[in-house]
Amino acid sequence: MPALSRYPLRVGVVILPDEPWSRARHSWLRAEELDFDHAWTYDHLTWRGHRDASWFGAIPTLSAAAIVTSRIRIGPLVASPNFRHPLPLAKELITLDDISEGRLILGLGAGGTGWDATMFGHAPWSPRERAERFEEFVRLTARLLAEPAVTYEGRYYSVDEARTYPGCVQQPRIPLALAATGPRGMRLAASIAETWVTTGPRDRVGPLDARQGAAEVRQQIAVLERACTEVGRDPASIDRLVLTGLTLDAGLASLESFAETAAHYADVGVTDLVVHWPRHREPYVADQAMFEALFTQ
Repeated sequence: MPALSRYPLRVGVVILPDEPWSRARHSWLRAEELDFDHAWTYDHLTWRGHRDASWFGAIPTLSAAAIVTSRIRIGPLVASPNFRHPLPLAKELITLDDISEGRLILGLGAGGTGWDATMFGHAPWSPRERAERFEEFVRLTARLLAEPAVTYEGRYYSVDEARTYPGCVQQPRIPLALAATGPRGMRLAASIAETWVTTGPRDRVGPLDARQGAAEVRQQIAVLERACTEVGRDPASIDRLVLTGLTLDAGLASLESFAETAAHYADVGVTDLVVHWPRHREPYVADQAMFEALFTQ
């Protein structure tokens, strides 16, 4: 029996796109060998302390990962409107869905206010504009993935007779995993997504331990469930993914600690827990052998 099957939820891993593919490929292959359910990478132009260090593109990285793996589901966690437009993104995703033979999951988020938001030479958007852009971005991207021909004129995005043939391998489209913490984002996730994503409370300083983190996430899930009810959706029909390592402690210190962490989140209704692949330097520094031992014993 695979070691990861002992846990009461699915387990995924984020592999940062900061290594040359000659080295990174081994991490993606090993993630599949360890039987993780899904593997992700971040979609940024650059990130925090990596501004002057190596940082590769998410879609080419995921395409390469799709070629060297055969089972594990893959995706960006998350793509955002900060530097993406729905039409070229949709074309790239349809291609990636084809290369992966239908293993792609599309993580989408509103994006932060860091370098991704300012590299194009404009001031960061207001919270209201960011929320409005995100909703329009998500809905148009979903249409482009599901419909072969789309004309749309919105406030922030427009397409004129856009073609996205041959469409997605996965029908009616690639599944969406939406990051959301507020009521408006939750309602959007409830309306259109297959998975809701959270990194925990945005107003708390982490890392919160498993008991604290699960309690905070349970409050967020209550908001999500109300949003599902408001839009006429069964709350049980949407998966709930928790990304650890930012605000929430992943519990990777020992087998017992991770088992306890997984149990706490499963108890509040989380279906998927995501950890970070170990690195030799911060962030997410960890011993590779110890990390693998957690998922093979």
